[in-house]
Amino acid sequence: MGKSEKRRLKVGGVYIIISLCALALAVCLVDALLHPPYFLKVPIKILFFLLIPLSYFLVNKKDFGQFKGLFVPKKKGILRALLLGGGIYGVIVGGFFLTRGIIDYSGVTSSLNEGMGITADNFLYVSIYISLMNSFLEEFFFRGYGFIALKSYTGRAFAYLFSSAIFALYHVGMILPMFHPAVLLLLLAGLFIGGCIFNYINEKDGNIYASWFAHMFANFAINTVGFVLFDMI
Repeated sequence: MGKSEKRRLKVGGVYIIISLCALALAVCLVDALLHPPYFLKVPIKILFFLLIPLSYFLVNKKDFGQFKGLFVPKKKGILRALLLGGGIYGVIVGGFFLTRGIIDYSGVTSSLNEGMGITADNFLYVSIYISLMNSFLEEFFFRGYGFIALKSYTGRAFAYLFSSAIFALYHVGMILPMFHPAVLLLLLAGLFIGGCIFNYINEKDGNIYASWFAHMFANFAINTVGFVLFDMI
């Protein structure tokens, strides 16, 4: 491997790591401190979650084939993701009903209302966006870009742990006001483990469809809980 190739690998890996940290930290701080209306945050989030990875793949022409591979579906992988997604849905919804008498969920709807302007009147539209579009954006950014692209620079172990940790950090600002610290730590551990699982199923197929479908069903479950908490079902 020549010096120019080594330099390309070093620069590419550093760029991915810094961009992942910067965006995840920015979203975390904005959610925790500024509490912008959800519908104001959505277009900005879409812009950056697409622009940063696309800029990387366009500049790094040698990795553009890898970018195209992220969107090539495999039938067996999608079926596996649907089964995993169904299991995730059952665990989240079942866990909610089992712990409803133990954990205080009242802070969830008040936090969504006061912090992001999400109410029972607009929750249906938010839930559709979260389940379909937001799940795709996060899988493209954290798994396609933050894991599959990153591991070619840093190796599998680091990419697994780093992308999963950043994925969990990214959610801190949003869920921080909703739960007791002990529950918050449990949720963050679940997000980290979920990130590792999503990395694993994507690595087997070389695309993001598997984790996107599984993530979609996880969001379906969270939105089902939201419908219950907002007294919509």
